Amino acid sequence: MQKKLLPVITFAKIDIRRLFRDKVAIFFTFVFPLIFLFVFGGIFGRESDVSFNVALINNSKSDFANSFVKQVDENDVFKVKADIKNVDDAKERMNRGELDATIILLEDFGVVHSGKLHPTGQAEVLYDQSNQQAGQTLAAVLDGVFRGINAKFVSTEMPFNVKTTSTATAGLRQFDFIFSGLLGFSILSLGIFGPTNVFPKLKQKGVLRRYHTTTLKVWQYFMGNVLSNIFVGILSVTTMFIVALLVFDLNMRGDYLSLLLLVMLGTTVLFGVGLAVGGWAKNENQAAPLANLVTFPMMFLSGTFFPRFMMPEWLQSVSEFLPLTPVVDSARLIITEGKTLFDLLPQFGMLAAWAFVIYFIAFRVFRWE
Repeated sequence: MQKKLLPVITFAKIDIRRLFRDKVAIFFTFVFPLIFLFVFGGIFGRESDVSFNVALINNSKSDFANSFVKQVDENDVFKVKADIKNVDDAKERMNRGELDATIILLEDFGVVHSGKLHPTGQAEVLYDQSNQQAGQTLAAVLDGVFRGINAKFVSTEMPFNVKTTSTATAGLRQFDFIFSGLLGFSILSLGIFGPTNVFPKLKQKGVLRRYHTTTLKVWQYFMGNVLSNIFVGILSVTTMFIVALLVFDLNMRGDYLSLLLLVMLGTTVLFGVGLAVGGWAKNENQAAPLANLVTFPMMFLSGTFFPRFMMPEWLQSVSEFLPLTPVVDSARLIITEGKTLFDLLPQFGMLAAWAFVIYFIAFRVFRWE
């Protein structure tokens, strides 16, 4: 048994050395996933309150209007562009997308009219049709502000009200949710693009043909490559985790052992896909389009960058059986909900089934030359 495993370990070492000598391979294995991490981390990694770029045009001379303008300027929700003084300028800026909306205080805003005990008035929200959602949201925010002001003048208690409570786990951020998809993308890239680039080159150079003339078995060669890929995959994911924890304050809720086992099994399955494609293809011209044909559907349908619940139901049903889907779903459940290996037995079972199917196909279609 030891003699049979010796070639496996030997080829694993050879493959790892080959990777770290290849600058392009290092870039796509370690640097390329980090680029995606910084892009998505820059977008989702810093929580910030909702704010609107607005122009505030005050046509009223009342003290109340001036006080209201000052309060809006001091409110973080409103980013007031002080250089805009008229409606025409505001419309032009909205058409260019520089403003979300314009708040116009009419001439009698804040004036105490005859027979009234308190100031009254109306604020108009002007928005471009192309940015309707922002305009309507801003109007709703202003409506809430005025309700608070009205309550100071009119003390009538409302018989009914609405209380909103978020069901999200405290401290969970959108980046924590996105990060699991980035892990899936990293494992997918490593598992498929690695062998589909390497095997055709080895065939063209005659390296695999020379291996075939020895006593080396296909399963030994496969296992050596799988072990090296698992090792590199763990290094790549560890690098991403360190950056996510230190730079973007990732909130890891699950245990690292479950995640480690997931990375090992997920890498094994997706590397099998790469073995099947790269082992069958005679050259890089065949391997590249086949790799893209396999990769892109999984990348976009497995919840890597877009939640699967946004898809039509029939597409959700189809995407559920893609090999990358249980990887992304399991990573997401471990990271954001603290699930353990025992909670994820269905997902791990699906990955095990995929491993059996994929490696059966890979053995059948593999060519030494």
